Amino acid sequence: MGNSVLGGGFHAPVVQAGTFMGGVHTYYAQPAHSSLPPVSEWPQLGTADPIALGVRRTRRLPGESPLPPYVQRHCDRALGTRVREAVRSGGLVVVTGAPLSGKTRTLWAALFSNLSGTTRIFAPSPGTDLRGLPALLRGRGEQGCVLWLDDLEDHLGEHGLTSAVLAELVRLRVPVLATMDDGAYDARRFGTSARAEVLSGAEPVELQRVWNGGELWCLAGLNKDPRLRDAQRWCGEHPVPEYLAVGPELVEEWRRARRPDAHPRGHLLVRAAIDLVRCGVPRTEIIGVALKVAAQGLYPEEFAAAGAESFEDGFAWAAGIRHGVTGLLTPGRSPDTWTVHGSLCADGEARPDSPPIPSGAWTIAFQLVPGARAAEHRAEIARRARESLESRAEGNSGIVVLLGYIHDQAGELDTAQHWYGKAAEAGNNEAAATLGELLASRDAAAEAIPYLEQAAEAGVVRAQYLLGKLLAARAHSWLARAAEAGHPMAARALPALRQTTDTSPDNVKA
Repeated sequence: MGNSVLGGGFHAPVVQAGTFMGGVHTYYAQPAHSSLPPVSEWPQLGTADPIALGVRRTRRLPGESPLPPYVQRHCDRALGTRVREAVRSGGLVVVTGAPLSGKTRTLWAALFSNLSGTTRIFAPSPGTDLRGLPALLRGRGEQGCVLWLDDLEDHLGEHGLTSAVLAELVRLRVPVLATMDDGAYDARRFGTSARAEVLSGAEPVELQRVWNGGELWCLAGLNKDPRLRDAQRWCGEHPVPEYLAVGPELVEEWRRARRPDAHPRGHLLVRAAIDLVRCGVPRTEIIGVALKVAAQGLYPEEFAAAGAESFEDGFAWAAGIRHGVTGLLTPGRSPDTWTVHGSLCADGEARPDSPPIPSGAWTIAFQLVPGARAAEHRAEIARRARESLESRAEGNSGIVVLLGYIHDQAGELDTAQHWYGKAAEAGNNEAAATLGELLASRDAAAEAIPYLEQAAEAGVVRAQYLLGKLLAARAHSWLARAAEAGHPMAARALPALRQTTDTSPDNVKA
């Protein structure tokens, strides 16, 4: 049968059989939004990946889970109540807070602890057209569903979550769980725009940036997890969520900066700071000049390959602010001092493949701990040296001498004598001289003399001098006894010898 339209107008595709007379105006409705995946394809809560849903990853070493245990927050109870109410009746739950305050992890914990593991989660990409979502959900049957909108500001607008779409979701009893930074929330909440209407019906759950005493107490109770234990130790002035979120980014950026075409000089400055902290130097107030010296002297091969980047450019790169909160290095309280971010130190200590601390770093470390707590810091340096070096000391005279020096500097003289003695026995004449000096200073001249003789015979001038002084002092002591007993030759020899021994600046006793 032929098809035709007589008169009127034609404005859209039609399916026509036969002939229609008169004005024909055929329109069709806008097609359903078919780009949304069916509910059956949404991941279930029990198998969903929190990192894919916006939870920031933390450091992950071999054997560690993707995320550390959740630390309870002060708002958990109120947030859980809101989430359960939204599950029963539908509605919008918004968690607000400062950037990197832990909003997404906190909301994820509330979702995970208050909904069934079979709940389907829809986490659309920013800009996804949500107008067809209510129609899609009408056919879900008894299946529990939740709309997850991390960074809600990216999902508002005429094609996103509007007040009309939200009203339909409430009618369908589908909860909408969302996060927003404080600034983004304030910019969209107040006013007369449609975006303000979406937010006006939901009082936000506010997450504080700085943790209170209760939250820190909960953190301390989870110290079996190395990441949380490190966070408690190393976060410093940074809130724990900020530390956990930013840390992996800083570590990765620092490691990649060692390339010659990146920031090799800046990489070495940060590495020097990390190694000095690994030695036991407090990570705050590290002197910038010491970092330059360490970067140049401790890693000669890397320094030679560092290219044309200057120290000034290296410092500028390392101190650049990342994520709006911190740099790898940040200026200290005193001029020309620097603080290294704690995550870099924690990573250096935790990784089994971290390179050993250069031997010269221990010497520099002792130069960086003056002040009222110097003794405490020196003892910590010695403790770390034992942990780091003792396993490598066998057959390595340089490390044996270094252990002697470190304990000498820390005031642990018995331990210093032990290591200097091992080095001297292995034929290290400089160590023998140092041990002789140490023993002499401790009023143990008789014990000092054999070591000084070993060094003196090998040509160590300072040992020859001190040995002579010690032997002269012993001679004076015996001549004095002989003179007191009436020996005339002893009495005549004493004045010249006394002149030699009395001018000794070494506080050496016979």
